[in-house]
Amino acid sequence: MDALSTIQAVNPWLVGVFLNLGLGLLTWPILKKLLTPAGLLHAWALGVIVWGTLGWAGYAVIVFYFLAGSGVTKIGSAEKEAAGIAEKRSGARGPENVWGSALVGALCALSTLVVPESLHPLLVLGYVASLSTKLSDTSASEIGKAYGRHTFLITTLKPVPRGTEGAISAEGTVAGVVGSVAIALLAWAVGLISPLGIGFCILAAFIATNFESLIGATLQHRFDWLTNELVNVINTLIGAIAAIGMGWVWTLF
Repeated sequence: MDALSTIQAVNPWLVGVFLNLGLGLLTWPILKKLLTPAGLLHAWALGVIVWGTLGWAGYAVIVFYFLAGSGVTKIGSAEKEAAGIAEKRSGARGPENVWGSALVGALCALSTLVVPESLHPLLVLGYVASLSTKLSDTSASEIGKAYGRHTFLITTLKPVPRGTEGAISAEGTVAGVVGSVAIALLAWAVGLISPLGIGFCILAAFIATNFESLIGATLQHRFDWLTNELVNVINTLIGAIAAIGMGWVWTLF
């Protein structure tokens, strides 16, 4: 057993603390373009939580989500900035973005510490589905804003400008599905979910992402407190619940 495996077996939380610290220092020139200083601190805490609960496999999935989500946000940045629909701070994530995207996943991971082991697979499925949902949402939104040739309001299917809350496009929809597939396949490859779980995560992400568009089209502009970050929490919660529900029903048969 090597040194890392020995420490992990004794105290995975200690590994998470120093691993995240080391990676943060080594990749700071890149991270400072993707995260604000406060965002980096919160991302460090999130990384510790995930490593401490789900180990390297869960950590690999959330790191992939962060890198892929950040990369997608940068696609077509010049066009989006010219149109005034680019993400604030050139896409750099702050604490509100970190937890808006990953709060539900973190709660699923932490719940594995307090529930019976028999329920762990469902919670891990919820963790993966929440990240599949968020990458699906980010991919659909960012690709749609950059390259959507025809964008429609999800409630009326009437044409609307790119970047309109609740707008959908064929290009964005395809990108969203690709994003959810990528996360689900990685989670399966590292042993977090079963092949059937891949399908659950993809379907849950599709349902939740479209529900998020409905919220954007019907409610978000009516309530100041319904921020993008809160909508992201709701979106990922729906994805996690949908996948857990499908997984639970499957176990009954």
